[in-house]
Amino acid sequence: MNIGIIGSGALGSNVARALAKKGIAATISTRRGPESLAPLVAELGGSIKAGTVAEAASADIVLIAVRWTDLGTALKGLPAWNNRIVIDGTNPVAFLDPNSPDAKDPSNPLAAYGIKAIDLGGRSSSEVVRDMLPGARVVKALNHLDVSVLPQPEVSGGQRVQFYAGDDAEAKQAVRKVLEAIGYFPVDLGSLATGGRLSQLPFGSLSATNFIKI
Repeated sequence: MNIGIIGSGALGSNVARALAKKGIAATISTRRGPESLAPLVAELGGSIKAGTVAEAASADIVLIAVRWTDLGTALKGLPAWNNRIVIDGTNPVAFLDPNSPDAKDPSNPLAAYGIKAIDLGGRSSSEVVRDMLPGARVVKALNHLDVSVLPQPEVSGGQRVQFYAGDDAEAKQAVRKVLEAIGYFPVDLGSLATGGRLSQLPFGSLSATNFIKI
């Protein structure tokens, strides 16, 4: 299966680095166009190429690696999903202007981190993303850790744990194989409604928890 990455920020670029270390091919994209990714592609070597967002979205497995507030723009006008697999790496948080009143809101427990939670009305973020991607098979993964550790799947004599969740068994198995190929130790958390909520930032009970399988 070929892999596409929509988003070249910290998440998208670090997943691309993890793939490149194992020689796994992928197409990474940004709204700014493939030319803007020339320095990153040069750094990563031959297995990672830059493409348009539409090209990345046409892959068999597509990682969504954009900020939550950019989802509507990033996913607009893409080809029909036609049962392809989408890895939802997003989390429902908004990044705050440090000079805004929100950044100093004492009622926001995440203000010190420069973010605030987005109210999804009790739904998990991946359930919301699934509804934005009709025809896609959505698997939640690659969202619960600090993105800076993603290129280091093998650490301290073991494998870094990556949680994943979804409602389609075949799609989950395909994502599991990708995670294993990178070098992670995948752990299935069940459905999007249950497992997705456990791992999503903020407030998921397993979010930001860095387990190592020895």
